[in-house]
Order: sequence, then C-alpha cells, then structure tokens
Amino acid sequence: MSLPNLITIARILLVPLTVWLILSNAYGFAFLSFVVAGVSDGVDGYIARRYDLRTELGSYLDPVADKALLVSVYITLGFLSVFPAWLVILVVSRDLLIVGAFILSWLMDRPVKVRPSMVSKINTTGQIVLVVLVLGAAELGISLEPWLFAGMGIVAALTAASGTLYLLEWVRHMANGRSGILPG
Repeated sequence: MSLPNLITIARILLVPLTVWLILSNAYGFAFLSFVVAGVSDGVDGYIARRYDLRTELGSYLDPVADKALLVSVYITLGFLSVFPAWLVILVVSRDLLIVGAFILSWLMDRPVKVRPSMVSKINTTGQIVLVVLVLGAAELGISLEPWLFAGMGIVAALTAASGTLYLLEWVRHMANGRSGILPG
C-alpha cells in the first residue's frame, strides 16, 4: 500500500466525520475536516506524481474519495436546507451519471480511462469553494446571501457543463471508441 493510497483512504474516512460534524452544528470542525480532506487530495496527487508512486488502485480510489466527500456534503447541506434541492440533485446526478457510465462501459467490455477535463477540475473547485464558504460563514455566524446565490448559480452552470461534456465524450467513445478517456 503506497503512501498516496493511504492518504486517499484517510480522506474517505473523513467523509462520515465531516457529515456528522455538519449535522451536529460543529461548523468550525466541519470546515477544518473538509479543508483537511481537500488539502489531502492535492498532497496525495503530488506525492504520487513526484515520487512515481501512482497505482491503478489510486487511480480509482482518488475520484471515489472526491465524489464521496462532495456528494455526502451536498446531500447533508441539502437536508439542512442550506442548499436547494435542485442544486443537490444536479450535483449528485452528474456524479451518478459518471459512475454509471463508467460501470456500463466496463460491463460492455468497452472500458475507459478516467482523466479529469479542465471543466471538470474547475467544477470540482467551484463545488469545494462553495462548501468552504458555507461552512466558514456558518461558523462565523455571517450571512452570505447574495454571494451564496451567485455561488450556487456558478456551481450549477459548471456542473451542467461538465456533465454535458462528459456525456458527449462517453457517447463518442461508445459509438466509435476513438476517445477512450472520460473526464471525471
């Protein structure tokens, strides 16, 4: 087991802790847990690239950890009515689409490599920034009303764009097999 994979597994273990902290109104600790998870995502990737410790397991675990954290936090904040249902449905549906397409491709013996596109990376960053702002504001007891609305609109647009591009790439791959790379 490589160090980057251990860091990724630790990030997966932070998911239930972060959700519990949010549900317990411990926003400062939830903020800290979420930020640690986010930083660990960059650290494990850096270590894997820098010291050539990339593994096949890590290539699967890393996006699973990212999706588990973001989907869980978005569902939790939706449950608490911090995020509207439409935003939670959009974020979760996009990730379900990606996972479902990956599994279907594998079952149809047309496996694809998952490599995040620039739009997907920007989308993930936007989703993370929105959560950080919400948790930070909740801990500080400040209102972000106009910024929150704008942030949700930006995340919705990025999520829709990323999902659409992903779907088009997947259809292209399944139709003629030219691409073979799915933007995660």
